Amino acid sequence: QVQLVESGGGLVQAGGSLRLSCAASGSTLRINTMGWYRQAPGQQRELVATIRSDGSTNYGDSVKGRFTISRDNAKNSVYLQMNSLKPEDTAVYYCNVVISFTTRNYWGQGTQVTVSS
Repeated sequence: QVQLVESGGGLVQAGGSLRLSCAASGSTLRINTMGWYRQAPGQQRELVATIRSDGSTNYGDSVKGRFTISRDNAKNSVYLQMNSLKPEDTAVYYCNVVISFTTRNYWGQGTQVTVSS
């Protein structure tokens, strides 16, 4: 089992920045991909960004050039630096990790990000 704890959400004005953090604990040895997803009210959960253990990254089209994902393997943590935030970025942001060689993945409890216009 892997437990994920997110932090860093909040209220920010359009054009501002926030940094989300997610710390994993438990059976972290075989974590491969770490990532962030988001879900706005009435919308499906969507990809924000992922980062593999080799450092390769993948971003959703709507955040490319504004958001940066990074990870610290020694701390079993993943981060999301969000710049130039827009009201349409308002959502609950969820951390996700995928275990190597399996289809098992785990979700955090979510952290609210609200961007005011």
